[in-house]
Amino acid sequence: MKIAETVTFGGSGLDRAAHLRMDPAALEAQLQAESTGVLPMWHGKALIGGESRDQPVWLEAGHEIFEFADEEAIFLGLDDGIARFARDVSRWEPEEAVETLGAFLDPSEQYFPGMPSDQRFSELRAIMTRLSPRGAELVATAKAVMGWHATHGFCARCGSSSEIAMGGWQRNCPACGGHHFPRTDPVVIMLITRGNSVLMGRSPGWPEGMYSLLAGFIEPGETIEAAVRRETFEEAGIEVGEVRYLASQPWPFPASLMMGCHGIAQTSEIRIDPEEIEDAIWVTREEMLETFAGNNPNIKPAREGAIAHFILRNWLANRLD
Repeated sequence: MKIAETVTFGGSGLDRAAHLRMDPAALEAQLQAESTGVLPMWHGKALIGGESRDQPVWLEAGHEIFEFADEEAIFLGLDDGIARFARDVSRWEPEEAVETLGAFLDPSEQYFPGMPSDQRFSELRAIMTRLSPRGAELVATAKAVMGWHATHGFCARCGSSSEIAMGGWQRNCPACGGHHFPRTDPVVIMLITRGNSVLMGRSPGWPEGMYSLLAGFIEPGETIEAAVRRETFEEAGIEVGEVRYLASQPWPFPASLMMGCHGIAQTSEIRIDPEEIEDAIWVTREEMLETFAGNNPNIKPAREGAIAHFILRNWLANRLD
């Protein structure tokens, strides 16, 4: 797709400055520089501010909020020459308990005492379409890398505690010398069409009426095209012929790389695997237009900001080339 990199979290051109990760002294100098900004992260939520709640909040490295940080800052890259870091402050406990923390969509926001009133920790799914392309890439990167650190504190080789290295882009084991790197899981997400209709499915636990494109993890030794055909058949019993790549999207929930594809269905009879999905249906282009217009009471489209929404909207507009 010519417009592939206009997808949310894609195409901002962030300079990740990987060469700085290998130089602890240079990283420390960048961290302490007056122009540098550090993004606080709390249980995967970024501190977001601005009148329209659309800007990551960059603080100086010595801000009091970082008293609640247990590990060092993660180097995200250079934003037009300005160093950007992120640091986890999940040890801080807000006055009110957060019952929705970790839910599919957590609508709650948390206020750190002394901050401007517009600055609050916010769930990325709720604010991702408000962020600029650069802001979205920075926050998504911070969320994905911090999520990896939170779940990979021990060496997969020997079980000993590992340590952050390379500006947060590596964990080293002092016991056995093992090196571990941030995890990214490749996933295919597919626009499967047959004539004027598109195949849609829903998973258990999704909001009522919500349908999206089918998706699944790519297995070892498998091509993208083969994964599209296998997942579509496993989930909905539909055989797929020609497959072509459309666009990709990093999806930090928790660490996927979504590879959007277009597949042509060779069969039409749906036979779902209830272990995989709850339902699957064919939706005509006309019905999908009504769905996106909010006039279809039976179907809610994929959330704006997700690559499924991006692909469907461009399919409706005949912009898949």
